[in-house]
Amino acid sequence: MKKLFVLLLIAFVTSSSFAKTDPDKKLFAARNIKKTMKIVTDWQLKNPKHELTDWTNGAFFAGVSAAWATTKSKPIYQAMMDMGTKNGWKPGRRWYHADDIAICQTYVDLYKIEKKQEMIQSFVDTLAIFLKKPYPTRGNEIIKWWWCDALFMGPPAMVKLAMATGNNSYIEYSDKLFKECYELLYDKEEHLFARDLKYVIKNDGKDIREANGKKIFWSRGNGWVMGGIVRVLNELPANYEGRDFYITLFKEMSARLKELQQADGLWRASLLDPDSYPGGEVSGSGFDCYAMAWGINNGILDKATYLPVVEKAWIALNKCVKEDGHVGWVQPIGADPKKNFNAESWEVYGSGAFLLAGSEVIKLKR
Repeated sequence: MKKLFVLLLIAFVTSSSFAKTDPDKKLFAARNIKKTMKIVTDWQLKNPKHELTDWTNGAFFAGVSAAWATTKSKPIYQAMMDMGTKNGWKPGRRWYHADDIAICQTYVDLYKIEKKQEMIQSFVDTLAIFLKKPYPTRGNEIIKWWWCDALFMGPPAMVKLAMATGNNSYIEYSDKLFKECYELLYDKEEHLFARDLKYVIKNDGKDIREANGKKIFWSRGNGWVMGGIVRVLNELPANYEGRDFYITLFKEMSARLKELQQADGLWRASLLDPDSYPGGEVSGSGFDCYAMAWGINNGILDKATYLPVVEKAWIALNKCVKEDGHVGWVQPIGADPKKNFNAESWEVYGSGAFLLAGSEVIKLKR
């Protein structure tokens, strides 16, 4: 009896000591991750903000789809079905605009389960125009994806549809447009994307820079790209000849973003001028956490190097979630770093980024 008491005492002291040294361990328990994902999804569904075909909801419902795949929650699945039905399974009105096909990522996810052609037919019809008709501009044709956020909106939707239908022309065209954007906006020294040409440094005396003189690289913009890359890689066959381009880009960006993560685990709105933007920005940080966790889970990123980055980010992201599921510290819609957000600021894409992160963090072998 005395021996049993001693063993129990040792176990209690050991467990208590561990709890003190790792108080955030519970945030990585599968049960708690699922619970938080459900709460976040429920709150955001009850607090809509934009048209359901809007790009903001494209990002949010990408997270909702990931939340369903993680939790198998019937209400979450029904919410996706209700969204598609309300939209008539149609993209936005602009056939040429990446933003307006982002919502189709979720349509394709549901089509893979339901096998109902109506879920993807409008998307198929839209891409039939998109692949053939010139970009509607007043002057000469310009590249279609001229802003870095587009790389989350368009490529995953097109590649998902290609894999669901067997029509490889969608992948081929997506590759072409992705690389055009890459050549236009990717800084091969910093391994980051400018949001658009306005922020590309030309050294002509008219450059726009941060207060510290550094180039402007927007956290959420680069988060969009990171999320877009892994969503493409997740769909592409392992033997796809163009796969190495995306893997190389993903590794380069991951290494740079690892260096730019702040002590609290989040990234600032401006990646190279964090001191000018106090307070972590959750949407960009959520996408980065999601992408790097995916990279670890799929053997592309070194676990020993990147697991601490993901863990810090996940702990920090959870601190930005209120008890009711409201995800705060999300920068409002924009095109560059700003200081116009705080602990109460939310947007649907911030919830989407959090849900995507949770869907990969739960798979980590820590």
